Amino acid sequence: MEQLKTAIIGNKTTGLIGFLKQIILKRFEKEFNKKDIEVGEIVFEESDKELIDFIRKKKLSEIEVILLMLTYVPNILPNLLSESVSKYIPDGGDFPDFGGVKGKNHRGILPTGETFLYILSGYDVEYRSVLIDFILNNSILFKESIIELEKVSYGEPIMSGKLILSEEYVHLFLTGKELKPKMSQDFPASLITTDMEWGDLVLHDKTLNDVKEIENWLAYKEILMNEWGMGAKIKPGYRVLFCGAPGTGKTLTASLLGKYTKRDVYRVDLSMVVSKYIGETEKNLSKLFDKSIDQDWILFFDEADSIFGKRTSVRDAHDKYANQEVSYLLQRIEAHPGLIILASNFKNNIDAAFTRRFHNIIEFETPNYEERIQLWRKNLPKNIALEPSITLQELAKKYSITGSNIVNVIQYACLKTIANNKEQIQRKYILEGVKREYTKEGKTININI
Repeated sequence: MEQLKTAIIGNKTTGLIGFLKQIILKRFEKEFNKKDIEVGEIVFEESDKELIDFIRKKKLSEIEVILLMLTYVPNILPNLLSESVSKYIPDGGDFPDFGGVKGKNHRGILPTGETFLYILSGYDVEYRSVLIDFILNNSILFKESIIELEKVSYGEPIMSGKLILSEEYVHLFLTGKELKPKMSQDFPASLITTDMEWGDLVLHDKTLNDVKEIENWLAYKEILMNEWGMGAKIKPGYRVLFCGAPGTGKTLTASLLGKYTKRDVYRVDLSMVVSKYIGETEKNLSKLFDKSIDQDWILFFDEADSIFGKRTSVRDAHDKYANQEVSYLLQRIEAHPGLIILASNFKNNIDAAFTRRFHNIIEFETPNYEERIQLWRKNLPKNIALEPSITLQELAKKYSITGSNIVNVIQYACLKTIANNKEQIQRKYILEGVKREYTKEGKTININI
């Protein structure tokens, strides 16, 4: 591996953890023994691979490498910071200048912002101010929520907060494997995947052509923005509205876009995002976008009209803040560099002020007769025949239902076939399933079963 050059060149230091040890030793020697030792350049070890790949990808400065290693090291060497302190304070006792806190289960020192300041700047107040400004306002590690500074109790110094490395990156550095975030209050979205293929998707030709435009953007956005110099002229990201009745393929299309472009697709749970408490919605949204901004994920806002619907007139404070929350979300969506898909059952439900911001509005229409035949054919089991008294043409002609409805009918009929030891899928099971789908949607239909 190449060597990461440090500002002070001396003997070689083995590995990133060895580098951090040297940085800490340098500070203690200067403050306790008035010695100025040299820190050698790093000779990387195989165990550093994931860290080095990350450092190079993010183009971290030396200060950020120290910050990253300081925050990460309790996960791999729990006692490193405690041992470093005990060498210079052998009789024990507090050393408040070094900062650090004890965890509930972790018995060593967990670094705080004060720990970082002490190691880098000692008692140099001016340099401390520079470092505080850098990590809070300029460091990519904080901007992308890779590292967080724990919020402190009211009235306590902000830098006394614990330095926390994102769980996903702890997992990556320890195992070399990416950890997918799970839905929580801090991350109100869930990963959606599909085992289906593009060939399983039945859509109108115009809809498929519109979807192809999204694929083009995902494939060639870097060329457009960078090589062709359009980054300064157009806003980042791509915003599209999927509109159409439930079951017409909106979610499946989003999942397939992710599958075939090798991107994770996260469906945003708007019920977790929107809060009745003023200001909480912005906070929830901020966490979501901050975490996803550099991941190249596809964000899928299902039932988007629940938040992007026509805005109300301002009658009271609640209406005022509700409109502010929507405006904030719109700002974040417009600034987001990745693909954002909003899905709605009805295009007219979305405020016209929002629709103008989309690059495209793609309509998912209820399948026509030919498309319904395809849907029946693609979703029926290949090795089990239909009873001869019913045909796909009859089903497609008589019942104007969506792909999702058809899948539900087939599932119902197949289970009934298995349970009743039939060798063919019975007409009555299919018709029972169709009737159930109509009933679920509040529709009445006269079917002679």
